This record gives sequence, C-alpha cells and structure tokens, in this order.
Amino acid sequence: MANYLIGDVQGCDAALQRLLDEISFSPSRDTVFLLGDLVNRGPDSAGVLRRLMGYGDAARSLLGNHDLHLLAIAHGVRKPHRHDTLDDILHAADRPALLGWLCQQRLAMRESFQGEDILMVHAGVLPAWTAAKTMALASEVEAVLRSPDLDDFLHQMYGNEPTGWDESLTGAARLRVIVNALTRLRFCTPQGKMEFETKEAAGAAPAGYLPWFNVPGRQTAGVTVAFGHWSTLGRQARADLLALDTGCVWGGHLSAVRLAAGSAHALIQVKCPAQQMPGVHGD
Repeated sequence: MANYLIGDVQGCDAALQRLLDEISFSPSRDTVFLLGDLVNRGPDSAGVLRRLMGYGDAARSLLGNHDLHLLAIAHGVRKPHRHDTLDDILHAADRPALLGWLCQQRLAMRESFQGEDILMVHAGVLPAWTAAKTMALASEVEAVLRSPDLDDFLHQMYGNEPTGWDESLTGAARLRVIVNALTRLRFCTPQGKMEFETKEAAGAAPAGYLPWFNVPGRQTAGVTVAFGHWSTLGRQARADLLALDTGCVWGGHLSAVRLAAGSAHALIQVKCPAQQMPGVHGD
C-alpha cells in the first residue's frame, strides 16, 4: 500500500494516466491525494474528473481556484475566460454528476503518513492559522459547497477584500478570506495581509511581503504543508514544505511524491507538452 501526493493536473488527463502508470497505481491498494486545480487549461478536464470519480476513495482531491472557477461558470456567476478549456464538462451529458462530485471535494486535508503530519491545501495558509484552525475553517466552506446556499456563495465568493483574517468576520466576507487563502495565496505580510497580483517566483515578492511559507512564526511550521498552485515557484521540498505544481499545463512536468518515513519522499515526474501560449500564466 502506497500514498502519493500529486500536483496540479489542470485537465491533462493523458499526463495523469502516464504518471499513474509510472507509479503502478492500483486503486485497490494505493491512495492518491490531488492538491487541487484538477481542471482547466488542459485538453481533457472531463476525463480527469471521470477518472478520479471512478477511483472512489482511492483518489482524494482538493479544490483549487480553477475548480471553483468551473463551478462559478456553471452557476452563471462568471463567463468563461479566453483560455478556459471547460466546455467538455459544461456540455457533457453527465455534467450534473461531474459538478456534484466536485462539490464534495475538500478545501484542506490533514493526514498522518508513517508518523509525519501533513496538511494539504491548494495554495497557502495564513500565518495565524494553526493546522487545526485551517481544517476547521476549510470545513465551513465545504459545508456551503454541499448545501442549497451554493449559488448564493458563488455569487459572493470573488474579490480581494478583506485582505486578511479577523476572527470577527462573518458571512460572505469570512468565507471569501478562507477561499482566497486556501486557493489563491502566494504572498502575504508578516501580519497576514494577502497580495494577489504577483504571480512570479518567490524572489519577486512585493515590498513588505513574503512567500506565505517564509513568514516568521507561522503557526503551521510544526507540520509539513503540501500545496500546488504556484507553477513559477516549482517544486520545493524541505522539512516543513512540499510544493508540487511543476507546470504540467505549461510544458513542465506533472509531479507526484511517494510518501515515506522521514523526509525521504520519492519524486516521480512525467514530462508534459505545453497546452497554452507562453505568457498566460496566472490564477
């Protein structure tokens, strides 16, 4: 039995198949944890969702910003972007099943693998949040995604305000901060003010900001945080961090790590053809 983390797939089902073949994945024996952005920009988003649905509990997925973007389009909240590749889902006969499955996925997961505590999010965690707090806040959004309030939530989900966390936040503003941190965050101040314009690598932080994982004293420093989202950052592996968005859809790699005792996680990658023109990297 093996456990794997897999970075952003973004609709690249053929690459996902090759990666699963490379690790000899067996859904009767192994478990894969996908770090969000299952869909969009790649050629076969519907194929990715159908594949993961078919694996049942052997595939456990986070929601990324592209996955929420799909839900927003499906509910009439947003219009498709020029580079979106979501029509195969939006016009599918099994669209209700695909979108329904997506709404059942998670905003954060926390698991212990051979004694190592791993917190999984798509993008980041605010400095003041402990792992337990992150899981509790994620569950608030997950409950709304599975409720009759989904449509209202999606209509109020977008926006950059509030820029930071406050325990007194309620309603749409509270949920928006949680979603923005877990699915969009790259840089923040030591006080937890988020910045969403900069999409370059860690060294391009705006004045006064840091990559969220380098903020001194962040409350999740005692666990390993695994995340995707940041293709210009690339793979990062250190005692408290596993970054796995290696730019599959941009002509990079689709990456997995096999979790093992200690920090000796095996990296497995497959090369991917570019699906988009250079210069369209983004959220």
